Amino acid sequence: MSEKESLIEAILEIELEMFLNVNPQKTSTCQEYPESFRMHRRAQFAPWSSETLSSYLEDLQEAKDSGRNLMRIKYARMQGLVEGGETSPLVEEILRLSLGWQKEMFRKYPGIMSGARPLTDEGEAERMTSFETYARGELETYSVRTLESLRRDMAGVQERGGNWSEEIYKFLVEKSGCPSLDEAERRQRAARQP
Repeated sequence: MSEKESLIEAILEIELEMFLNVNPQKTSTCQEYPESFRMHRRAQFAPWSSETLSSYLEDLQEAKDSGRNLMRIKYARMQGLVEGGETSPLVEEILRLSLGWQKEMFRKYPGIMSGARPLTDEGEAERMTSFETYARGELETYSVRTLESLRRDMAGVQERGGNWSEEIYKFLVEKSGCPSLDEAERRQRAARQP
């Protein structure tokens, strides 16, 4: 196992524990599928550097040691139950980049993205939180140190003309047994044709 994979596994161990304890009185349907949670979180971390992963792992360990559940905080913020957290301008900068990349995914891969969260709060469906709200809720749980490192990672992807969201979805489709995003898109379109 590489250093990066080890960091991701350590993160997932803490995150899953937090995720399963978001609301001790009520279990959500998504909590019944921990392996799906692990796969989707691995995909989220696929473009991150080891430095950023290490910083976030430190955030998680500090939160755990102080009795804070970052997943509970994230979901409470997404639902408007508590005020926002980290107010660094980095949150808005990272969110702006993320929205741009996600918008490009909708343009290039409409079939793959047909079941994705709506991009912004304006497009928020009654039963599905928007990408913008979800991402903001998560980013606000990161330390400034982690946000700075994540922004550097994103700047590197941006400089080489890459797409952060595409790297995440590429990881997901490959782990699901599909060789590429283009093939996954072709299969989605074929499945929708009568």
